[in-house]
Amino acid sequence: MATPVVTKTAWKLQEIVAHASNVSSLVLGKGSGRLLATGGDDCRVNLWSINKPNCIMSLTGHTSPVESVRLNTPEELIVAGSQSGSIRVWDLEAAKILRTLVGHKANICSLDFHPYGEFVASGSQDTNIKLWDIRRKGCVFRYRGHSQAVRCLRFSPDGKWLASAADDHTVKLWDLTAGKMMSEFPGHTGPVNVVEFHPNEYLLASGSSDRTIRFWDLEKFQVVSCIEGEPGPVRSILFNPDGCCLYSGCQDSLRVYGWEPERCFDVVLVNWGKVADLAICNNQLIGVAFAQSNVSSYVVDLTRVTRTGTVAQDPVQDSRLLTQQPPLPTAPLRRIYERPSTTCSKPQRVKQNSESERRSPSSEDDRDERESRAEIQNAEDYNEIFQPKNSISRTPPRRSEPFPAPPEDDVATAKEAAKPSPAMDTQFPVPNVVTSTPAPKAEPAIIPATRNEPIGLKASDFLPAVKIPQQTELVDEDAMSQIRKGHDTMCVVLTSRHKNLDTVRAVWTTGDIKTSVDSAVAINDLSVVVDLLNIVNQKASLWKLDLCTTVLPQIEKLLQSKYESYVQTGCTSLKLILQRFLPLITDILAAPPSVGVDISREERLHKCRLCYKQLKSISGLVRTKSGLSGRHGSAFRELHLLMASLD
Repeated sequence: MATPVVTKTAWKLQEIVAHASNVSSLVLGKGSGRLLATGGDDCRVNLWSINKPNCIMSLTGHTSPVESVRLNTPEELIVAGSQSGSIRVWDLEAAKILRTLVGHKANICSLDFHPYGEFVASGSQDTNIKLWDIRRKGCVFRYRGHSQAVRCLRFSPDGKWLASAADDHTVKLWDLTAGKMMSEFPGHTGPVNVVEFHPNEYLLASGSSDRTIRFWDLEKFQVVSCIEGEPGPVRSILFNPDGCCLYSGCQDSLRVYGWEPERCFDVVLVNWGKVADLAICNNQLIGVAFAQSNVSSYVVDLTRVTRTGTVAQDPVQDSRLLTQQPPLPTAPLRRIYERPSTTCSKPQRVKQNSESERRSPSSEDDRDERESRAEIQNAEDYNEIFQPKNSISRTPPRRSEPFPAPPEDDVATAKEAAKPSPAMDTQFPVPNVVTSTPAPKAEPAIIPATRNEPIGLKASDFLPAVKIPQQTELVDEDAMSQIRKGHDTMCVVLTSRHKNLDTVRAVWTTGDIKTSVDSAVAINDLSVVVDLLNIVNQKASLWKLDLCTTVLPQIEKLLQSKYESYVQTGCTSLKLILQRFLPLITDILAAPPSVGVDISREERLHKCRLCYKQLKSISGLVRTKSGLSGRHGSAFRELHLLMASLD
């Protein structure tokens, strides 16, 4: 009799290189759970079909990094907000830009589509919330009340209310028809990252960086319950479609909560790190996370997740067992949303807006068409998703099959999972660039300082090869003996580094900082130099002009390193040198020669000339890297401004 195959509850679906630079925002289509939109520092918006490696469409037009994206429920429109404060709306079926909305004075942090009408809400770093009419390209109303950046916006299911969450620790509820704030919900002690309406009842959930989730009654405008003890900041929550429970995407886990009273039904371990968005389709929960330019998708089988009943054991936090409670009586339902059968009425304009907010000049339409493009990267997938052969509306979206779950303890599957994803071997397609041969897969240009796995290592390298095809299990002794191989080499490396640090420390204790730095440089190990500079950078008074002459050549090496931590240390040290010594160096070099012999002045002049020569050499490197996107580009641009006097 064949042994039944036990499938997993949660598994990683795929990993893709989503942008040529860092990913700054992403969102899942809530209608189908199969469409993914990503925004990047390369100023593009890319669309992907979940579990397919190739980009469907790339939308251009923004001139600054895209920091917020949102799909409407039918997945026919997408809106993206940029760091400059501009908002662009694209029609996916027509593959062209629909509107450009300008009015915010800072980067866009949050967006949401109205569930029925053709309206978009936007929240910004400038603390304002704006409601836009897509048809007329105008700002219908501006809501003021938050004192810090607005991180999340959600329309109620009936389209009459708008909930906002902000860094000022508050949640606010706005009445769209009256154009005013209905209620404010204080209580969080940290920035509020996400809010979500219950699909049926007058209930609102909010998640905060203070590691709590609060539930608010929208009839009585008071807190219903508060769930504490999340393993990290709450960034993503989602109600089950029938409203029976709330899913919280935590650090490497999914938690299922009830709220009257508060209790945890289940905890599912998912190695997704900091999950960014959740969606539900075919009784499966899809979660997506991003790190640098990579986006990973995960699946949780909800049929194997407890959504009602007694509380569950928490395997994440100290393995403590939560108090088991008997089945609790369900609370009576609150008032139910009344969803209109047609498009909602236009929200009342309470305040007359300026001409610039109400409309855009007609000449901008032509400019938008020229500057914004929808580059279809995969015509087959695009036609299948956005150009259905029949003329029937895609609302609700077409049915799709659930993602198949891998076996629970399949060795072959585990080995395949350890190999790089096929999507990672595919170079990100850049339009209008032709290459004669495909570029081979290489390590990342910058290796992140914090990562979940080592770079360039495969788990299969540490496991003995299975010589017999029928062998499906590894013997513990064979596995351990293989793992121990190579440890001697690693121990020699670590011992050598420890000895080098002891040498530097012995000189440091004498109080001679210059000599200790010289000894670290003489060792010819950048890791030792980085460790020492991280200490010196914490106390600016330790820096002297003669120290700069020794450190600047090492800084040039650090700025060219592939390790993010090395680059960060190099940037910090160079910034300190420029702020403290560059004015002194330029003044001494510009001063007229002195009369007579002044040995100390001649030595200082020699050091300044040497530092100036080294800074000129570094300035070219800084100028080249100042064009990068993301955090590194920002740091190099700041250094480039500080070094402007060298030119």
